[in-house]
Amino acid sequence: MAAGVRAEWERLRTVAVHRPGIEMFFGLLQPYAALYERAFSRYEARREHDALTRTLREEFGVRVLHLKETILESADRDPAVRRRLVDWAHETVTFRGSPGEVAEARRSMEQNADGLDSLHFFTLLLINPVLEVGRGHPPGGVDVRIPGQSPLANLYFMRDQQAVTGCGLVVGRPAKQQRAREPGITRFLWETLGIPIAGTVEEPGTFEGGDFMPMGEFALIGTGDRTNHAGVRQFLGCTPGYDEIGVVHQPGHPLIPGDRPDPMVDMHLDTYFNVAGSGVVIGSGALLRRAQVDVYLRASGGYEFSGEAVPLYDYIRSKGFAVIDLSILEQLSYAANILCIRDGCILAVEGEQVVPTVLRNLERKAARDPQRYGRLLQAAEEDYRRIRAAGRFFPQKEEFSRHGIEVHPLRLENLTGGYGGPHCMTCTLERG
Repeated sequence: MAAGVRAEWERLRTVAVHRPGIEMFFGLLQPYAALYERAFSRYEARREHDALTRTLREEFGVRVLHLKETILESADRDPAVRRRLVDWAHETVTFRGSPGEVAEARRSMEQNADGLDSLHFFTLLLINPVLEVGRGHPPGGVDVRIPGQSPLANLYFMRDQQAVTGCGLVVGRPAKQQRAREPGITRFLWETLGIPIAGTVEEPGTFEGGDFMPMGEFALIGTGDRTNHAGVRQFLGCTPGYDEIGVVHQPGHPLIPGDRPDPMVDMHLDTYFNVAGSGVVIGSGALLRRAQVDVYLRASGGYEFSGEAVPLYDYIRSKGFAVIDLSILEQLSYAANILCIRDGCILAVEGEQVVPTVLRNLERKAARDPQRYGRLLQAAEEDYRRIRAAGRFFPQKEEFSRHGIEVHPLRLENLTGGYGGPHCMTCTLERG
């Protein structure tokens, strides 16, 4: 199949997702080390993910491809795919012990492969186990240890391992070690589906799909904590097919001291800016006005810097887009992480359940570090009092009605605990 996206507001046709599994359990043992925002219920998170995919499939007719199921079906159907999966899973396992014991354990693992189902090997990829053999155990005894091996707890954020442009799919390279192995698994999916790879970002570049926003004749690429300038250069070298590219510099939050920024509050472009329709965007005005855009124009040799650098707010307004402004608390509560289904129709996080959990987590952070988070907490609390008094939690905003935006709220109070909303959880493969 082909993959291509020209504009974020075109009708959504096909997405890839991953329903979180056992890897999320390990992530929740130490949520912050796993890059999660807070602790949450894994059981409820999986139910919420089911509701998200059911809404896409049944209410909007979107083709939903599940990462695990698609790979396993292909492996069970095609012996060559099964062999690749088994070999890769075996390479992922780390053995510790004496050379003789390790050799025997690895031999035994390989001999048992034919009796194990394909899910066994996919799970090995997810949890990346260490097997300790011997060392005081009965002969052949094995201990399985997970710590330090970075189970893929963030894999359900399927936006980030790649970006789909007007000219095809570009494989990214995550900035954080916890996510480094994810593009290998998603690339396996693309190859299984026969999707051509237009390019790959490699070291020293980093690039994550949450920083890419296709806008028709132009596109935006965020840079900062997750996507660096080397990654942007490599991405532009993949000829993404837009006449103009705005490279957006991640803004520091105005309420967090500049000498101690917290890049997680706006880690990706789509956490503070997004598209609701062909003439309407949504975002945190405070951050949009601080985010500087370097404008690159397509030339015969690729893309060249035009010399123009303007705030993102001014840039997007100059393109004719209206901006629906988000409060400090709304942005922190994933209001910007909407998913556009078609022009003027979006899926959005239901804020009434998410806001209190986000606020409680911010209170804990401010208690530990008041100098860093005190002003942010104060502003968020003021927003909460105002919103609660009005009884209009996001996405109940008059601006949506004024601009003719059809909004479909989703209850995602647990899934958002991993630091993202419906945009982050879906890899858009096809629009139009």
